[in-house]
Amino acid sequence: MLDYKNEVKPVWCVGCGHFGVLNAVYQSLAMLQLPPEDVALISGIGCSSRLPGYVSTYGFNSIHGRALPIAIGAKIARPETTVLVITGDGDALSIGMGHFPHAARRNVDMTMIMMDNGIYGLTKGQVSPTLEEGAITKTTIYGNIDPPIDAVQLALGCDASFIARSTSLDPKHMAEMIVLGIRHKGFSLVHVLSPCVTFRGRDQYTWIRESTEPLPADYDPKDLRSALEAAYRKDKLCTGLIYQKERPDYGTLVKMLNEKAKAKGSPTLEEVAHQFSI
Repeated sequence: MLDYKNEVKPVWCVGCGHFGVLNAVYQSLAMLQLPPEDVALISGIGCSSRLPGYVSTYGFNSIHGRALPIAIGAKIARPETTVLVITGDGDALSIGMGHFPHAARRNVDMTMIMMDNGIYGLTKGQVSPTLEEGAITKTTIYGNIDPPIDAVQLALGCDASFIARSTSLDPKHMAEMIVLGIRHKGFSLVHVLSPCVTFRGRDQYTWIRESTEPLPADYDPKDLRSALEAAYRKDKLCTGLIYQKERPDYGTLVKMLNEKAKAKGSPTLEEVAHQFSI
């Protein structure tokens, strides 16, 4: 793990769940023995998006909501690089929502670690799209009236090929999910419930502990029906590998398309002009 730590000290609040995520990232990279120079962490803006600055790999702290397209560009430019997208619920599912379905359906080979606390922590605790109904924030002082977006349900609807959930309360389990996500050839979502003690209080730790339940030992993540049932449970949020299926990743499909184009040959300028004239 020491190979991936640098001298920059995290500036998160004492008790922030993101410390657990950082520890899990260290553990997962160590478990896979990935050379630091072969890894890139791409983030947006937010408390969660500070994480790449604390890891001795390539990193890029981009603009709000745009971590995914920048990460896709990095993966296309350097396919051999292991790309991790580090993001939060507001960064990914509010201003960045438009990018999520396309990264998932195209099955770009990267692992997205989404830290979810239901608020915008960096800008002092406003409501985010994942906040549960009735919850109090600085912008929902009488209780949140909007139904929350569930990241796992959304990923299933976008045909993501790997979906897992963990919590900051169990960094070891989270590291195992990240390892599985990195090993998966395609788009991987690791949804992490990560408490904000400053704006949600210690009660959010209690809420996560009481609201989550590990998937049973005999659960089959390759069965879509089981994944849908797990994702849409009303009583508990399931943790573990919820869904995984094998299908060609975006890079493989692009290579196949290039080979097809080479075999067919390039059209002439007249042929291209004719296609757009009719």
